Amino acid sequence: MAEVSLGEIRAAAARIAGAVERTPCVKSRTLSALTGCELWLKFENLQFTASFKERGALNKLLTLTQAERRRGVIAMSAGNHAQGVAYHSARLGVRAVIVMPRGTPNNKVKSTQVHGAEVILEGDTLAEAAAHAHARAGSDGLIFIHPYDDDAVIAGQGTVGLEMLEDVPNLDMLVVPVGGGGLISGVATAAKALRPEVHVLGVESKTWSAMYQRLNGLPVKVGGDTIAEGIAVRDVGERTLEICRRLVDEVLLVNEETIERAIVALIEIEKTVAEGAGAAGLAALLAYPKRFAGKRVGIPVCGGNIDSRMLSEVLMRGLVRDGRLVRLRVRMTDVSGSLAKVAALIGEAGGNIVEVQHQRVFGTASVRTPEVEFVVETRDREHTRSIAAHLGAHGAQVGLDD
Repeated sequence: MAEVSLGEIRAAAARIAGAVERTPCVKSRTLSALTGCELWLKFENLQFTASFKERGALNKLLTLTQAERRRGVIAMSAGNHAQGVAYHSARLGVRAVIVMPRGTPNNKVKSTQVHGAEVILEGDTLAEAAAHAHARAGSDGLIFIHPYDDDAVIAGQGTVGLEMLEDVPNLDMLVVPVGGGGLISGVATAAKALRPEVHVLGVESKTWSAMYQRLNGLPVKVGGDTIAEGIAVRDVGERTLEICRRLVDEVLLVNEETIERAIVALIEIEKTVAEGAGAAGLAALLAYPKRFAGKRVGIPVCGGNIDSRMLSEVLMRGLVRDGRLVRLRVRMTDVSGSLAKVAALIGEAGGNIVEVQHQRVFGTASVRTPEVEFVVETRDREHTRSIAAHLGAHGAQVGLDD
């Protein structure tokens, strides 16, 4: 099997130039201080479809013959590959059919349809969607564009690594999210050719760690809900697996909470929106700080297509996790003005009341001492404790859920 080469990645870069963004690779001073390394972020969420997937999709489309383009293309995808294929197919006047698993987030389905692709929701997993896509390719004579296990796609994704090392040649480590392996295969190929001493590390969710398991000779057992659905892949590519065996130094696993923390950090510190898969690289730095201490590290923020409702929930959970959104359970004498008095005391202590629930029936010791639950926004845990102390000093009985 011939290897994907640096030359092919450079050819892909020339081929797609002007049709995809050369996204900025910027040092984050605040995240560097937080993680203990010199951290450089490659903002692939600034692509038109908000994902690096455009690169591989376009490179593949541009390598098709005119006869193949006239036949049309089909792809299976949980979202970002779908949008990349749909968008650039429309630009090139190529018919595109996209098969997506039924559980694909609505924003990704809609974003794919907007580009004029025919979207088919089929199967409960990416593997089932892939089976249907292959069947349609055979029956309709369409060209199948694999999301990761294709040399032209891998070469296109490799332009991410090429650009990162052109912009920051002395990086010590690249930390890359892993789904099917297309991105890390291309990045590792470029990186090891340009700077053999650079370490390339992959990142997977603990519940969807197929590449880690394959590389370590373990049976593949994956499944369950994950916020990083873009890298929730059961069947990694055989082509990408072979490249990762040769060129990837290690794959790290991160849990859901850490991925959520990374999403929150990126939006609060860098003011940039990342989906779960797009934030996985930063999650690895948060989970394994000693591994990266003092190193010059580059990570691609590889996608920004997160459902708005999910993003709002992640941000609220982040406030709770950091102790900036808390529940105060306050027992008070049931007399006129007592609720207003407690609310005023919280305000005096600098708390911002978000929600109030007055409980007279459940969980109260006496009908004369109802419990009021306040959801309060605070600066941090220390501020929360000072609010509770201020209430206690004025005779309120306070329970704290944070």
